[in-house]
Order: sequence, then C-alpha cells, then structure tokens
Amino acid sequence: MGGLGDFFNSIMWPLYAAMSFVLMWAYRFWSMITGSGYGLTWALAIMSLTVIVRTLLIPLFVRQINSARNLQLLQPKLKELQDKYGADRQRLGIETQKMYKDEGVNPMASCFPMLLQMPIFIALYQVLYNAANGHTLGYFFEQNPELVQSLLGAKLLGANLAGRFWLTDWSQFGATQVFAMVLVVLMSGMLFITQKQLMGKNMPASAMTGPMAQQQKMMIYMMPAMYLFMGAWIPVGVLVYWVTNNFWTLVQQWMLIRNNPTPDTPAYIEWEERMIKKGRDPVEIAAQRRAKQSRRPNQATGSRQVGQTRTVGQAADPASGGSGTTPASGDAPGTTGVQRQQIQRQQPARQSRSTRAKPKKT
Repeated sequence: MGGLGDFFNSIMWPLYAAMSFVLMWAYRFWSMITGSGYGLTWALAIMSLTVIVRTLLIPLFVRQINSARNLQLLQPKLKELQDKYGADRQRLGIETQKMYKDEGVNPMASCFPMLLQMPIFIALYQVLYNAANGHTLGYFFEQNPELVQSLLGAKLLGANLAGRFWLTDWSQFGATQVFAMVLVVLMSGMLFITQKQLMGKNMPASAMTGPMAQQQKMMIYMMPAMYLFMGAWIPVGVLVYWVTNNFWTLVQQWMLIRNNPTPDTPAYIEWEERMIKKGRDPVEIAAQRRAKQSRRPNQATGSRQVGQTRTVGQAADPASGGSGTTPASGDAPGTTGVQRQQIQRQQPARQSRSTRAKPKKT
C-alpha cells in the first residue's frame, strides 16, 4: 500500500508544488493588506487560487455547458433509436455513436472540466489536510514550514481553517463546526441552484423526456445530498475553496444562459424580449450566431449537405413579445417562411485528349 501511495504522490507532486506556490504568494500578497497570521488572509489566498483555476478553465466550462445542452437536445432522436433498436443493444450502441458523430457531439465533453478540477481539489485537500496535522506537503510549503504553522493556527470568525465539522469528541463542538456546516449548506445549495437553472431555464420541453433527462433530474437532488455528506469530513479551508468554486460556476452559467440561450426555451424567450426592448432584432442576431456556428466543423447544428432541401420556420413576431420559432441553423435574415435548395453547379462533360485535338469541320 505504501508503494501505491508513493506512486500516487509522485504523480501528484507537481500539483502539490503548484498549490503551495499559489497559496504562498497569494498569502504574502494579502498579508500586506490584512496582516499575516490571520484566517481572513488565508481565506482570501484560497479564494485567489479558485479565481486563477477557474479563469484558466473558462474555455472548457463553455464547452461543458454547450455539450450538456446539445446532449439534452438530442434526447428525442435518442429515444427514436431506442424504440427502433431497443432489442439489439449492439446495433443501438453503433447507431447512437453514429448519431453523436453526425451531430458533432461528444458525450464526454461535459465531464472534462470536472475531471480536470478533481486533481486540483485532491491536491488542495491533501495540502490542507497535512497542514491540519502539522505536516508539510508541497515544495514551497516544505521550503517555508512557518506558513504551515500559520495556516494550522489560522481562524476565521472563530473557526479553524484546518478543522472540519466531524469530531471524534462531540463535546468539543464549537465555532469550527458551525462555520463548516454553514459552508457545506452554501456549497450544496449553490450546486442545486446551478443544476436547476440549467434544466429549468435552458432546456426545451422536448429535451426533458427520456432516460437521460430522468437521470439529470435525479442528479439535481443526489449531488447536493452527496455534498452534504462529504462536507462533514472536508477541512474548512477546502470548503472555502469549494464554495467559491460553486459560486463562480453559478454566476458564469447564469451569464452564459442569459446571453446565449438555447432556442425554444424560457431563457430564449426572455432573451428575445430583452433584445426587442433594446430595439434590436433577435431573429437577425440569432441567425448571425448560427451562421457562424454552421461554418465550424463538427458542431451540434450539423453540416448542410449539397442539394439538401428544407423548410425554414417562421420568424419571431415582435408584437407577440418575441415568442415563436426562429430560423433554422445557418439561415440568413430575411429568408424565413420560404423553401430553399442549394443548387449544384453543373460541370461540362470531360472530353478525351484525342477528341479535343480534332479540329471542328466548317
């Protein structure tokens, strides 16, 4: 077991060093403002670490939200495949993967940001956990052991940042447990609101049916419950990181849904109404966005084949408050309500060299 632990620590060593480096310099920066040795200084250092990490992960977060949204939009097609090939699991899997490829959707893309954050969370947890036991972990903490002693004794609102809610002796219940409980509730509550916001505001009614949609609805309640359970053993300093992280996710997702909602959703209707109040044409703006997406390869909107014919829906009526259907993906403004067909250019028949060489008779 020791060999396995040493192997894991050798893999995580760069992250341990990175966590200790960021925390060290963030602590030194905030100590010039709040003073050294205070719990507020360490809390601000941990929050700064969160901001740095999440700023680096913004592109992946956008991909995560778009991928989760696209997966939900494919639920009707997935249900059709299940009804058609439900008895043949192998064929169902092949057709499902083919559909994902044709639509340009990667089912794993929504998990990448969380998977990338987990090693960071583990590294931070280990650094603070060892500090709570008076041990140094991370190169820059090993070079500056006085920082570990400062973190070990740091308190915020009477709560020890190295402490946790769970106690072996509950007669010692105090400010640390109360503060940890508040942070756990905040962490779980913000996760619930974030998931509820995505499902309730940015998903069309057609995507709210099917097995995957039911699983998503269950996860809305299961994940916060797991957070409540796990939070009892997490040090307060890590809870500060996780609360800040969940707050960042909530605000970032709110901004994304507000400014780039999924068509035919409550968020999209609200966006149309805001655009109309500002004197802008929501149909034109949406069409421009989809035109840009249609030029990108492997997008969920799909690529239009040469010679394909389709009917474009009616534009939203400003008089009705912006509700209604919008042009299909890739359509330009002013082409709604008509049927279009891309025309292939007819090339002249190829002639052999001998035929071209013969002079024409006069």
